Amino acid sequence: MKKIMVQFNIPGATVDQYNKCWEEMRKTGHEHPKGLIHHVATQRGNDLVAVDVWESEESFNEFGKVLTPIFHKVGITPVQPQVTPVLYEQSGVTAEANH
Repeated sequence: MKKIMVQFNIPGATVDQYNKCWEEMRKTGHEHPKGLIHHVATQRGNDLVAVDVWESEESFNEFGKVLTPIFHKVGITPVQPQVTPVLYEQSGVTAEANH
């Protein structure tokens, strides 16, 4: 399996819509998608940006079958994410609050 990085840049998506996606994922038992290693998200201007690391492209594609209907339900127009192979991965040893 080759790990991949997936980046979503979703124009006009709101933090409220993002939170509703997570609510829907919890309701349907998909809060911890199989194959997802890491997920981060932020609001950049009027866009929502999410970056994931997945165990494989196959794992991500399977999750897409769950995520796409949730996007529609919360009013997010699905976009084509950027998918690239992971070249290097490092986990931090210390954590620091960003606030």
